[in-house]
Amino acid sequence: MDIRAGIIAFAVIIVVGAYFSLRAGVRTIQFSRKMTFYRLRRARAASGWRMIGFGFLLLLFAAWLPFYAPPLAYQYFPPSPTPTLTPTITPTPTITLTPTITEPPTPTITPLFTDTPTASPTPSLPLGIEAQITSIVTPNPDAVFSEIKFTTSGGGYPVVNPQTVFQNPVGHLWGVFSYDNMIPGVAWTTLWLRDGKLVKYDPPKPWDGATGGYGFTDCESPIGGWQPGAYEVQIFVGLAWRGGGRFIVQGDAPTAVPSMTAKVTPSPTLTQTPALTATRVSPSSSVTATQTQIPATGTP
Repeated sequence: MDIRAGIIAFAVIIVVGAYFSLRAGVRTIQFSRKMTFYRLRRARAASGWRMIGFGFLLLLFAAWLPFYAPPLAYQYFPPSPTPTLTPTITPTPTITLTPTITEPPTPTITPLFTDTPTASPTPSLPLGIEAQITSIVTPNPDAVFSEIKFTTSGGGYPVVNPQTVFQNPVGHLWGVFSYDNMIPGVAWTTLWLRDGKLVKYDPPKPWDGATGGYGFTDCESPIGGWQPGAYEVQIFVGLAWRGGGRFIVQGDAPTAVPSMTAKVTPSPTLTQTPALTATRVSPSSSVTATQTQIPATGTP
């Protein structure tokens, strides 16, 4: 029995006591009227009225208990936690799709292709890359990818020192992700964009990993180098966008140092030997060269 139930039971007992007190008081008053002596009759009547008053006090106390007694009792006897049933463990996918991209990229003309992607609520492949997909395996619509985590510490999992802001010089950059419900042989590709413009992409190729696990995409130097700006990486399975991630590069890109290399000029192979003969026309005239071709010997 808890504290509240005990208080309610006590209130019920008090109500019963009040009933008997009121009953005893009424009977005492009635009995006093039959007494002969005045003082005894007055004393017995007063005793009956006291019983009736006490009964009413008990009724008021019983009405007060359920509303005000529990808070007072809990101050001195804190309630213990009520045990609850342990929920049954249900199988859930280990990877959930939590894309952070809320705005589609602005459709622009990419430097590698002349076509302009059509604006849509979700990212889409440029037509030039879409035409390179040759896989006939149907993608699984339940395939999911986690948010890409970016690091310069390799493509291992869990990700070592993931960051969202990188300072130049950046160097080799890896984007690590986890996945689930993939089908071997399905075509997939990744796009690297800077400020909405394509600067690097992986050609579509068949998926050679497992159905679930982790993977990575990397970029050592995009087109134009690691210029400062907002970068975005998009993952496509077949023609459908399945996830991605964003990061920022700050600082000027390092200037490439020119290297001195010897330039070897190939020597041409002569197949004909021209012979020049000069003819003097007059002392004041210039020398005029005439070209006479002599057939070359041998096979060219």
